[in-house]
Amino acid sequence: MYTETPNYFFPAAVKTEVPQSDVNPIMGGRVELQLLTTLKCNLKCSYCSLGVGEVLGSQIHVEYDIDQLSAFVDKHLQGKEVYVTFYGGEPTLNQPLMLEVMRRFPHFRFQLQTNATLIDNLPDWVLGRLSNVLASIDGGESITDGYRGRGIYRQVIKNLKEVREKIGGSITARVTWGNPDTCFEELDQLVSEGTPFDYLYWQFVADEMYAGDSVAKRQAVLVQMIDKFFSRSDELYPLIPLMGMVRNKLFPTRAQELYAGRAQCRVSTHLLNVMPNGEIYPCPDMLYAPDMKMGDVKSNWLKKSPLQLSAAMPCESCEAYSWCRGNCMKNMYIGYVKQDERYRTHVVEPICELIRFMGREIDKRNPQAWFEQAALPVRKQIMDCEVYEYVEIMP
Repeated sequence: MYTETPNYFFPAAVKTEVPQSDVNPIMGGRVELQLLTTLKCNLKCSYCSLGVGEVLGSQIHVEYDIDQLSAFVDKHLQGKEVYVTFYGGEPTLNQPLMLEVMRRFPHFRFQLQTNATLIDNLPDWVLGRLSNVLASIDGGESITDGYRGRGIYRQVIKNLKEVREKIGGSITARVTWGNPDTCFEELDQLVSEGTPFDYLYWQFVADEMYAGDSVAKRQAVLVQMIDKFFSRSDELYPLIPLMGMVRNKLFPTRAQELYAGRAQCRVSTHLLNVMPNGEIYPCPDMLYAPDMKMGDVKSNWLKKSPLQLSAAMPCESCEAYSWCRGNCMKNMYIGYVKQDERYRTHVVEPICELIRFMGREIDKRNPQAWFEQAALPVRKQIMDCEVYEYVEIMP
């Protein structure tokens, strides 16, 4: 579910004084309250970023209660459209918190990001309240089991098929594209007829897996996916990164409106990751970094996200900026603000080049002409797909 990043921050004695409240720490009218129900997980995925800084398993039990969370919501999120993502570790290992939150805040929307090995244990009414399920899977059976353990791929597909009709919203295959040998067929299969997935979302792994011809291998797969995406205008090929890129290219102001002109990954504007101990961070991959702390549920304070676009980042001079909007702030921060040259050259730059490549390939297919011919339901999904709100869009 997570990707590995280097540890630049070391837990040290940090003063616990409460900062003064910032004006408008949340940009816009929407908030994603990402509740890490536990940092425990029942799998041991080889690329898990929570292993950095010894985060994984460090907090098993939630230390705040529902009244403290309610007080935080009342003070800082009043008047906002709130959607809760249950996150982890594996969030379903703490069912009581999930159920308590859903009962206390029935007007919120809910998403579950899960490895899906335990999803069939959730009550039917909980499944019915989920607007989206992000189910972690790594491609085909061989690659998924190689990262997650033998038999996991089949278990995930089986479980999701069993609960599919009970889930109120959509199911999105959440792929960490780590293995450069991942082929078009295994990604395409995830959204083929007979699978439980409505959409495919992938993220290029934030690890050193781009040496040799691995970028070229990914580019070849991307060309096949982009060709299939534009092959029909009467039906949608439901790949969220391609959908999002097309939307942003055709309607670049949409990204600026939704994210206040800031990074689409939401960490700069309205994503609050609440750890089991109540501490709040903007990025779920930087929970080990004291410098990133932006609030606390128990002591009920919140400040502006410290993870913002910086002059050290080259984003604004990039050809992709108008539709990419900065991609992953964690990657940019480590590569350019912390000036980790190895991470920048081995991880950040290859990912940025893949995103630019996708943009160029999309332009070759004349997305404007395609959109003009697209059926109305296809246009609506391109413009307003709800899953855009739950993922980074840019891979």
